[in-house]
Amino acid sequence: MKKLKNEKGLLKEALRVGMIYAEKRGAAKFDPTDSHHLKIEYIYRLLVHDKQIQALAKGQVDEPNMRHKLAIWISKLLPEEHPLKK
Repeated sequence: MKKLKNEKGLLKEALRVGMIYAEKRGAAKFDPTDSHHLKIEYIYRLLVHDKQIQALAKGQVDEPNMRHKLAIWISKLLPEEHPLKK
């Protein structure tokens, strides 16, 4: 797994967009007390279920790989001129 430039920032943006997506879809309501890990896992599984991203192989489903998948997902949605893609 090759780390992306600005992966931390991309993950933060992916969580923000993913939470909005889940709430608008009516699939979840996130509380400020929800853990970072819970949000990552829920958004990852929701995007896989909705066929927005391809699922990881069974032996590779862990937090670092889910973080990476979410960062890739948001990097494809952002326009080229976005500061996180530079």
